[in-house]
Amino acid sequence: MSVAERGPAVARTVSLPVPARRPSPSPAKAVVVIAPLSLTIALGLWGIRRKNTMWGDESVTYQLAHRDLSQIWLTAQHVDLVHALYYAVMHEIFGLFGGGLLTLRLPSVLAMSMAASGVGLLALRLAGPRAGLLAGLVFPLLPQVQKYAQEGRSYAMVCALVTWATYALVVSVPHRTWWRWAVYGSTMLLACLLHEFAVLALVAHAVTLVVSRVPRPVLRAWSVTAAGVVAGLLPLAICSAGQSGQVSWIGGPVRLRYFLVVAVVGVACARVSLGVRGPVRLSVLAVPILVLPGLLLLIASLVKPLFVDRYVLYSNIGIALLLGAWMDYFHQRQRSSRNAWIAAVAVLAALVPPSLSLRTPQSRSNDVTAIGATVRKEGRPGDGLLYLSGQHRILTAANPEDTRFLTDLALAQDPVSSNTLAGVELPAQDIAARMLEFDRIVAVRTAGAHSPTNPQEEAKTNTLRRHFHEDGTTHVNGARVTVYVQDHDPSPRADPGSNSPGESGGVMR
Repeated sequence: MSVAERGPAVARTVSLPVPARRPSPSPAKAVVVIAPLSLTIALGLWGIRRKNTMWGDESVTYQLAHRDLSQIWLTAQHVDLVHALYYAVMHEIFGLFGGGLLTLRLPSVLAMSMAASGVGLLALRLAGPRAGLLAGLVFPLLPQVQKYAQEGRSYAMVCALVTWATYALVVSVPHRTWWRWAVYGSTMLLACLLHEFAVLALVAHAVTLVVSRVPRPVLRAWSVTAAGVVAGLLPLAICSAGQSGQVSWIGGPVRLRYFLVVAVVGVACARVSLGVRGPVRLSVLAVPILVLPGLLLLIASLVKPLFVDRYVLYSNIGIALLLGAWMDYFHQRQRSSRNAWIAAVAVLAALVPPSLSLRTPQSRSNDVTAIGATVRKEGRPGDGLLYLSGQHRILTAANPEDTRFLTDLALAQDPVSSNTLAGVELPAQDIAARMLEFDRIVAVRTAGAHSPTNPQEEAKTNTLRRHFHEDGTTHVNGARVTVYVQDHDPSPRADPGSNSPGESGGVMR
């Protein structure tokens, strides 16, 4: 029985074309839900620990989610406000199931499995059971989906919410029942509150409805709902705009190649007549959500670099729908299934190397576990510890035991008590003076990064250059750990704090 037939008697039905297909039997729907969900969970659990390693962004989640809710809120006033809701959710999950590595990543696995089921149901509704099953199975095989299904960040949850919001939209189009639109709006708003760039999916949905030429009452209902989502997001967007320095590390489009490849493949698939005609056609739904969010971020990047592939992870909904429907189309027109099986085996074989690679520590831009272990190995009890720059203190914070016997030379107030990510540092002249009290200093800097220009960082680098020499550098994934030894030269030295004018004295530790 279709959704329209099962709706409440009081619901008003808009006169729209009815899809020219029989309602899918419930066993087919069950398979379309369960098979993608099971495959996603299996792939998500495969190598989920990544050899018990963690990368920088996950380390931030791990640390903030272990703070009290009040501390999370106070920290969000300074930094990472856009992720505050996610940290609060993870705090509650840690409280229920413990704060280990599996607990950090399992919510993403489960969220992505729900997204896979949603993709399957979307394709089933728009193109039939076989297309639904194929689309649902394609989705978890996509490399980007596999990657973020195993990360302790919000992107998998956002993807799941956008998927189900899209499904709610498709179901709501033939109706003007207020509660259906309320479900769509609340799901979209929750996705946007988890990550602001989920709002770009609204643009894709708008294009879908306009191209589909839905009746004005439907457009009006969507417009009111979308306005409510934007209004609910607006306070967060305004407040977080003051923290735009959080994305200052983006120097240009990050991992643009994947987006371009799937966009081209998706548009090519859409050129074939896919699915059945109805209020919303599959290609008209899939192409906008595949292309527009990333394209809008690229356009915005002309003013300020903002494009990162994971920010629009939900665009993979589009490519999965298109590939699933295209395979269904191809199968229907092939008298022999031999070619289809050969193609399927070839694709699966091609996916094996990237799937294996994604489950290694080297698949991420850094490895805070390895960085901390290197600091612990290179440092001796009583050595000084220096971060170049101070914001990279987060790289060794996941395991306090790694730095337990070292003295953080620049730290004035630790991250927890200061409600920050990296703590508060001493004035420049005090940092320089403390450095001279130590014969050996272990310095941590990210690979290929330059220290920001500020008095504290200048004091660190100038003092190292004038009074210390390198005793060895260890390169580790995403960072360099260098041991410096002080030169005990009796010749007069320049004032180490002379290059840091304007700094007042501070509390010495």
